Amino acid sequence: MLDRHKRHERYLESARGYLMLEMPRQAIAELKRARELFPGNPCGDWWLLQAEALRMSQNYDDALDAYRAAGEIGADELTMLMGIAWCYKRTDQLSRAIAAMRRAYRRHPDAAVVLYNLACYYSLAGEKQQALSWLARALRMQSDLARLVADETDFDLLRDDESFQQLVSLVGSAG
Repeated sequence: MLDRHKRHERYLESARGYLMLEMPRQAIAELKRARELFPGNPCGDWWLLQAEALRMSQNYDDALDAYRAAGEIGADELTMLMGIAWCYKRTDQLSRAIAAMRRAYRRHPDAAVVLYNLACYYSLAGEKQQALSWLARALRMQSDLARLVADETDFDLLRDDESFQQLVSLVGSAG
């Protein structure tokens, strides 16, 4: 029989798998089993997986709490900050989402996805120049992000803007 630590790791791995398959309810069930093995304070990975499952279930307020708990324990900071920003955006706290992404940028300035998300959030906030600046920087860092722009509803407010169209066109013709 497997010891508790190995079973715990298997439950966490199962939860990861369910999240990859976009099955948050099943992930939460596996996380519950893992927590029953060690009912005290869960590890950072547990909190992060719990937060991701709750976010995927659209339970944003509880997901925010779980992301914060993960951060206190020292879980993957980039995943935590991006998850927090995602939840703030979906609970109509756009200024807090931007603040979380700016913190992520300060800690991870080479992560193009952070810059891209900042562009999205600034677009939603109606801050065109900020949105265009962050988007241009993100696309310079990782040009394949341009494929996401066409379907990104966060940019709907900018679609008719000439500067936005030029930027997207320029990146599209270079790629």
